[in-house]
Amino acid sequence: WKKLYFAHHWPVTVCKMNANDCHDPPKYWTIHGLWPDRAEDCNRTWHFNVTEIKDLLSDMRHYWPDVLHSSLNRTQFWKHEWDKHGTCAATLEVLNSQKKYFGKAIELYQHVDLNGCLLRAGIKPSSSYYKMTAIKEALERFYGVTPKIQCLPPEEGEKAQTIGQIEFCFTKELQLVNCTAPEGGSNPVQAHLKLGTSELSVCDDTLPTYYPSEVQ
Repeated sequence: WKKLYFAHHWPVTVCKMNANDCHDPPKYWTIHGLWPDRAEDCNRTWHFNVTEIKDLLSDMRHYWPDVLHSSLNRTQFWKHEWDKHGTCAATLEVLNSQKKYFGKAIELYQHVDLNGCLLRAGIKPSSSYYKMTAIKEALERFYGVTPKIQCLPPEEGEKAQTIGQIEFCFTKELQLVNCTAPEGGSNPVQAHLKLGTSELSVCDDTLPTYYPSEVQ
């Protein structure tokens, strides 16, 4: 693999996509995952063990919660992310254990500070719409790179898309880089985004964009 996608998702949109056990989703961007760009389930024998990240648990529950399931003791989401992506990312020395992988993701989250950046740009959850180009410009101005922004397309009768996920790309040296689509156009990370029946896709620059403050 060549680069890492560091995905943040907006819990309110995740809940909108999947009305199951979503109670009172966090009103801040949380971690979805840290994904090598071309890898999946790299080492099936390296099992997730929550005791290895016990020192990180309070941070994990805050920054990387399982938005769809409210039980705090549930670790399936982290197990899935480790099995599918962490075991691949572990070819890098800085990510070569569960503690390093999850700990580094939390460190990157605090370093990126997406919540703070959007607030400083005056972009906050609202019942009115944003222009996607304004959101993109704010992020590019702040980070100096182009992230990948994904939305829930408008439902029947709606005119606006709903922002759902923002991915930042990092080199193997953990430097921010542009998230331009790989040549050939197929993006292996896309497969992740089937939550429930709806799917996120790259946002349309021309559509009004909803950044919801609560699950409708």
